[in-house]
Amino acid sequence: MTLTSPAEPGPVITGVLSPSRAGDFMTCPLLYRFRVIDQLPEKPSQAAVRGTLVHAVLERLYDLPAPSRSVTAALELLEPQWARLLGEDPAFAAMFAGPEEEAAWLAQAREMLQRYFTLEDPTRLEPAERELYVEAVLDSGLMLRGYVDRLDVAPTGEVRVVDYKTGSAPGPDFEAKALFQMKFYALVLWRLHGTVPRLLQLVYLGGRGEVLRYAPDEADLRATERKVQALWTAIERALESGEWRARPSRLCDWCDHQALCPEFGGTPPPVPDRQPGDRIRSHRRSATDEL
Repeated sequence: MTLTSPAEPGPVITGVLSPSRAGDFMTCPLLYRFRVIDQLPEKPSQAAVRGTLVHAVLERLYDLPAPSRSVTAALELLEPQWARLLGEDPAFAAMFAGPEEEAAWLAQAREMLQRYFTLEDPTRLEPAERELYVEAVLDSGLMLRGYVDRLDVAPTGEVRVVDYKTGSAPGPDFEAKALFQMKFYALVLWRLHGTVPRLLQLVYLGGRGEVLRYAPDEADLRATERKVQALWTAIERALESGEWRARPSRLCDWCDHQALCPEFGGTPPPVPDRQPGDRIRSHRRSATDEL
């Protein structure tokens, strides 16, 4: 099975959207503007960077021969990967008040890695792809793209899309929102290869640990395509009007941009003169990517 984008000429690209930025707009259009249009800097959070670290360890765990993929091996990868991340961005060290806080943070990452082995047996898996970049252009010209944590392909050709989450599993009322990212990826893979993935699997490493599975069908993915297209239409409308509404929620407590948000008495800067579109470039996962 070929997992690269076809080389044939496609339609003119009218916009670009990733699941992270689609999620931003659904959460708060003003947050989307701050991140995509203004490209305002954000401080790395301990939760996001821990997610990046755990993802890196799990990706490299599968570099080992299957019999060697043990809890001990995963834990031995943790500190070297943390040293690598610190080397790439020394600002991560400023997240901690002192060595004790950093040690507690690393201990939480160790717990997540140990929990992973209660949810899956990596000695029985041979992923077809890890950290797979995918993109597809819809008939409208909207390009969808993102990174898939893991792709498993059965000998009979069925595809399982796997995503690791370092938070806790959502309650029933929030499962649909959690699955949107996975349906987004499934839509891209379907448009690329013409086959609906057999299973979408979210592996939650926070809390008690849980695996959420969903089997999509064409109707699901057509509905996802309509939703994504409607989101882009709303983004284009905001780009044309210059009106980016704030949408207050509990997530505001973790937002870096409260000082510029009208909901908190702030004033956004003038909208920069830029071409519309999602400014995500092809890059490895960073601490600001969706986890």
